Amino acid sequence: MPARARPLRYHFSGIAGAGMNPLAQLMRARGHAVQGSDRALDQGKSREIAARLRELGVELAPQDGRAVTSAVDRFVYSSAVEADTPEMRAARTLGVETVPRPALLAEVVNAGRPGVAVAGTSGKSTIVGMVAWLLRESGVAATVIGGAPLADGGTGGCFLAGPVDGPVVVEACESDGTLVGYRPTIGVVHNISRDHAELTSLRLQFARFAANCRRLLANARCPEAAALARQFKAFTYGVAADADAPLQVLSVGPARACGILTHGETALTLDVPQPGLHNLENAAAAAVIAIELGLEPRAVAARLGRFPGVARRFEVVGTTAAGIRVVDDYAHNAEKLRAAVTTAQAGAPRVVAIFQPHGFGPARFLRPELRELLPRLLRPADRFCYAEIFYAGGTVARDITSRALAADLPAALECAYAADHWAARRWAVAQARPGDTVLVMGARDPDLPRLARSIFDSLAGLVAPAPLA
Repeated sequence: MPARARPLRYHFSGIAGAGMNPLAQLMRARGHAVQGSDRALDQGKSREIAARLRELGVELAPQDGRAVTSAVDRFVYSSAVEADTPEMRAARTLGVETVPRPALLAEVVNAGRPGVAVAGTSGKSTIVGMVAWLLRESGVAATVIGGAPLADGGTGGCFLAGPVDGPVVVEACESDGTLVGYRPTIGVVHNISRDHAELTSLRLQFARFAANCRRLLANARCPEAAALARQFKAFTYGVAADADAPLQVLSVGPARACGILTHGETALTLDVPQPGLHNLENAAAAAVIAIELGLEPRAVAARLGRFPGVARRFEVVGTTAAGIRVVDDYAHNAEKLRAAVTTAQAGAPRVVAIFQPHGFGPARFLRPELRELLPRLLRPADRFCYAEIFYAGGTVARDITSRALAADLPAALECAYAADHWAARRWAVAQARPGDTVLVMGARDPDLPRLARSIFDSLAGLVAPAPLA
């Protein structure tokens, strides 16, 4: 963080976001005055996050621009906030310093001793959550900021507040091109796939990031990450015989994932409570990071065996008496959908999947890829439903619908369309059979966990399958 002679007043525009509210909490913990606003709060959503922020002394205001005054020193904004909102206009008019959320996060990690930035198009939140768990359970005072809370840790992002001159571990996102601003002591490139931008653009951004890292860790199984590892002489881990820390896969499900990670002369059994090859790889990355931070390797492996999971990352809502399992997952691009669906398929003869695209721009960007992926991914017995695209508000062009995405798929798939969460719940309850896994997927919408819970409650007979309130 830049040296400051006095506490500052921060305004966070989009403060309820998973990446924003941990930063707001950190600035408050470091003695700054913090205020903020969010469309979701104006709509009566994200109440738990609002209550938590108020408990910490954060002032919350409507997102209409009135809270942005000359008393604000730094205006921090989420990538979900458009450039022409009343708040953005007020900040520019008053000459307030405007700071994109990733730029503030980069300040925090670059000042860490050491600073660790975990990058990759998939797995970041789980890896950071695992590292947070390991540090917390080991009694290490550190600052950790991730995009999703631990499954046993409430709402609103992964967050630990440590000393200013202590270790910092953050989730570094490539979505808006700001990955190049990080200059961490240790950088991680877990994987690179088409998400938010084409591969040609992502390669340039990740290469800049890799060049800025004093020490680079990379997943050897991902071809793109492995290419960077060769270029920048990185320490590699993962499912590859030539990795510096090779991972041998023993099992990836249906309930847990297990493998052996060889780090130096030590063979560590990683037996994590989350299924799927991707979660085993996430555990390997977290173990390597933790060892780099000085944690004892065997203690790391033992503690990962008790990892509670990360919210909305293949989070099991419950299993009914009829053996119908309901799972909530943050999957929102092709690779994440592949990981979530294949993991669900490994534990059930039939998967009943609902996917809600997280915005109109992402839906347009991913449309060709999903058109190709889903017919190959889904088994004949599986069922799939597109829920209508999530609209957070604002001036974004609403020129595509999930009905069109459903029409892209072959008729044999019988892809359904749900106009809202009520319709999605009715469809899932009507489709589910004993032994199925019902999988709810999507990002950004704070009501998706409620949808997953309502489906479980209906299937379990806890509530009648009536409209969502």
